[in-house]
Amino acid sequence: MNDYSDDAPLLPGLKPVLELLASEPQRVDLVFCKKGLRGPEAREVQNLCRRNGVRFSLVEAAALDRLCRGARHGRDAVAHQGVAARLAVTGFCGLETLLAAVADAPLPLLLALDQVQDPGNVGTLCRTLYALGGAGLLLPRHNSAYLGPAARRAAAGALERLPVAQVTNLARALDSAEEAGLNIYGAGGAQGAHSLDAFTHHMRLPAVLVLGNEDKGLRPGVAKRCAHILRIPLARPFDSLNVAQAGAVLLGLAAARSCGAAL
Repeated sequence: MNDYSDDAPLLPGLKPVLELLASEPQRVDLVFCKKGLRGPEAREVQNLCRRNGVRFSLVEAAALDRLCRGARHGRDAVAHQGVAARLAVTGFCGLETLLAAVADAPLPLLLALDQVQDPGNVGTLCRTLYALGGAGLLLPRHNSAYLGPAARRAAAGALERLPVAQVTNLARALDSAEEAGLNIYGAGGAQGAHSLDAFTHHMRLPAVLVLGNEDKGLRPGVAKRCAHILRIPLARPFDSLNVAQAGAVLLGLAAARSCGAAL
């Protein structure tokens, strides 16, 4: 995943970043620290990141300068003192709040993304999920796409309306969802002993649909939490659909069957 983004909102400077990590760590998506930076304040930045589950990345000084210039800090681009925080632009809710939202959603379905890294894919999925009445989005805190301007553009306003939760451990969050009465479905392209044809199998709602990384698919620990793996049968020999296309098909099938059951 590329952590650099020219249009990402940044907060440069040791003291401002320290203050934000201490008071509102949920507003920080990622902290960039210059390699070799020393001193008690620099150590405290990393300690606060670890304590609050905020990612930090060690970068070269030149890369940090370019990043701040790209974020349009102008002449103050090098006044970062070796530290800059990339700010979260989407408000997050807790897992319990997300699970509680399922009962009231027109489509009682959560979408979980297991390290999906393209912000355009995430935004497109959010747009589809919201339009079809889905309950919300569940993401792992690490190795997920940055929900910044690129994701927001693809979502076309859906990210501002959907409940979104970030969790440290997606597999454990799926355990919690199952305990709350949700059925857990994963998506996979390969036909296997435990895979189900998405066109003929009716997804039982309320549920969580888990989509995997663009290249690697679902991680083994996450796949184990899925009671069923859904595959989309292709009518012609073809490699696969991308995650946003596959998600749209599966969400559409869930919505159609939900409407049919309500009639």
